[in-house]
Amino acid sequence: MFRWGVLSTAKIGREQLLPAIVEAENGVLSAIASRDLSKAKALAERFGARHAFGSYEELLASKDVDGVYIPLPTSQHVEWTAKAIEAGKHVLVEKPLALDAKDILPLIKLRDQKKVLVCEAFMVIYHPQWIKVRDLIASGAIGRLRHVQGAFSYYNVDPHNMRNQLDLGGGALPDIGVYPTVSTRFSTGKEPSRVQATIERDKTFGTDIYSSIRADFGDFELSFYLSTQMAARQVMVFHGEKGFIEVFSPFNAGLYDHHRVELHNQNHTEAQVFRFPGTQQYRLEVETFARAAQGGKERVFTLEESVLNQKVIDAIFRAGGKDGWEAV
Repeated sequence: MFRWGVLSTAKIGREQLLPAIVEAENGVLSAIASRDLSKAKALAERFGARHAFGSYEELLASKDVDGVYIPLPTSQHVEWTAKAIEAGKHVLVEKPLALDAKDILPLIKLRDQKKVLVCEAFMVIYHPQWIKVRDLIASGAIGRLRHVQGAFSYYNVDPHNMRNQLDLGGGALPDIGVYPTVSTRFSTGKEPSRVQATIERDKTFGTDIYSSIRADFGDFELSFYLSTQMAARQVMVFHGEKGFIEVFSPFNAGLYDHHRVELHNQNHTEAQVFRFPGTQQYRLEVETFARAAQGGKERVFTLEESVLNQKVIDAIFRAGGKDGWEAV
């Protein structure tokens, strides 16, 4: 069994990853660390972890931990990923891994030196609905892909939430802008060459709260909007010459809608519906990661892919301050 350690008692860990690790068929929750030992002990008791530590350094030094999950604030991801790699641990780190693509490059070098697995936690690529979208596009089910359209929004104006704190890496693009980009790249196997963007920032928080984006993939275009101060919505549509594919709950499957993908024909007179009831994408993520860390030939999200995805986000930020196209 792969022995997991978790750095911090963050909400995403409590609600998604810790339950997934506990339910996984090939892993066990071995340790939880928090700068507040009482919080670590409470969470360890709740999820049956054997160890609770009052510092992250103690967990990284533990011989009872094979790999760590890092759900710390975004601004701390690179620092603690590096420390975990130095300690010889495999690392699954929450997205976004970094706030600049160049900050990921030293982690690649360190990963290769220590011979550990390091992945950014994009759970969506492990969900069978996205594998189905990728396969449908590759098979020619919608003919030539011409346009991808997406939206991701929620409403959050809590000043204490890290998503609204610029110094912690908050903002819409780091938090959710990564999803339309990564799912499009995953589904098509293509990379954008240039982007255009309109970005609005909150006058108090300083974080980006709304963006409208175009990305040129050469054969097709991606357009999407996202916001942290709009009514909650998620959708992705892949529109081709012979039909289109709609993903109804693309990123938080089962929360915004059912796990469902629809393939429509050219005349919009027929539709095939693909359902994936009971799928737990976070469990699939941790199980796949554990198998890969133990030598399995699993398809995981590599640091090289993280660099490519972050380059798109970096270019969008640059484009938001100018008219016209910005090279990725």
